[in-house]
Amino acid sequence: MDLLTFTPNGIYCPPAGVYIDPWKPVDKALITHGHADHSRWGHKQYICTDLAKPVIRYRLGPIKVHALPYGESISVNGVKFSFHPAGHIIGSAQIRVEYKGEIWVASGDYKTADDGLCTPFEPVKCHAFITESTFGLPIYKWNSQEAIFSGINQWWQDTKEAGKTAVLTGYSLGKAQLLLSKIDPSIGPVYTHGAVENINEVIRKQGIKLPDSIRVTNSIKRSAFPGSLVIAPPAAVNSSWVKKFGKVSIGMASGWMNLRGARRRRAADRGFVLSDHADWEGLNNAIKATGAERILVTHGYTAVFSKWLREQGYDAREVQTEFSGENESEDDQAKTEET
Repeated sequence: MDLLTFTPNGIYCPPAGVYIDPWKPVDKALITHGHADHSRWGHKQYICTDLAKPVIRYRLGPIKVHALPYGESISVNGVKFSFHPAGHIIGSAQIRVEYKGEIWVASGDYKTADDGLCTPFEPVKCHAFITESTFGLPIYKWNSQEAIFSGINQWWQDTKEAGKTAVLTGYSLGKAQLLLSKIDPSIGPVYTHGAVENINEVIRKQGIKLPDSIRVTNSIKRSAFPGSLVIAPPAAVNSSWVKKFGKVSIGMASGWMNLRGARRRRAADRGFVLSDHADWEGLNNAIKATGAERILVTHGYTAVFSKWLREQGYDAREVQTEFSGENESEDDQAKTEET
């Protein structure tokens, strides 16, 4: 029997009787990170990194959580588990599973480029590696952080000179904090949607430094916004909420902006190719660094990417899960938070 199997409840470790990022309620769940498709309500016990714990508890409420620092291991029925940096968002982790000399790694979502905010991705040697494939096509190749944010800051400056408000979208957990940490605050004030600022406050209370931001409230007059930058989740720009800023230019930060026509389909004036997932090169380099011969490919371009890996000599197959990768589903969480 495989050390990790895929069941109707989620990724399961039979000898330990525990699940990794289960999508249905279970007794004991190891969680890679706080995004809604990986961290769900209803489990009796949650185990995650100490950096991920505050946000997971904020989003899910009064849950029972056991937290570990990166690299520290726990044993369950003789199976050793440990968390290792995934570079996806703050506190995100790959989960290493070892039993009787066999090692598997469930990577969750990951990004191999160091963004200066998350703990950088750490390759983990293993026999079998479970990888995402959100951007598992050769067309996906990310530019440097410096080039991306140079473009974002120039767009904001141009928007300010036009007397408009720059509204920049990114998921409330992860992308929004990265945007806040990299933009040039000398251009003007930075405002945030309530869903974003709620997460910012949780992260700041952990002792993680983020630049200053101002929560958007009804008490702020419209005249205060022109020339400023507003960071908001994608769903906000499709609601009446955005009308309070007057004339706006909407920018969207997403890996999908790499595709021709994506900006038009999402009603953005500007699209910036920025993702918290690995690009094609990152996926391939991460897999190679594990030394694994067996690769299980989840959410994304699973068929194409697993076929490519087989052509490279790996024992690779695609696996169906309920993980969503980078898409609009994360907005569902924002709708339940303060607007």
